[in-house]
Amino acid sequence: MNKAQPQPRHWRKSSFSGQTAPECVEVAQLDDSVGTRDSKNRSRGHLAISPVAWAALMQSIKQ
Repeated sequence: MNKAQPQPRHWRKSSFSGQTAPECVEVAQLDDSVGTRDSKNRSRGHLAISPVAWAALMQSIKQ
């Protein structure tokens, strides 16, 4: 996990989260990867995922 926060980035919250959902994952396009982080604990950093792995994950979720 990358402890340093990318600066500046636009982190997006899942559309399934709603405004008051306590459990949420945020996603941002980083320079060479896709970043994911816990919206409740942003200071703990993010997980960087390769674009290929991210696409495979999204395809798997949509099935």
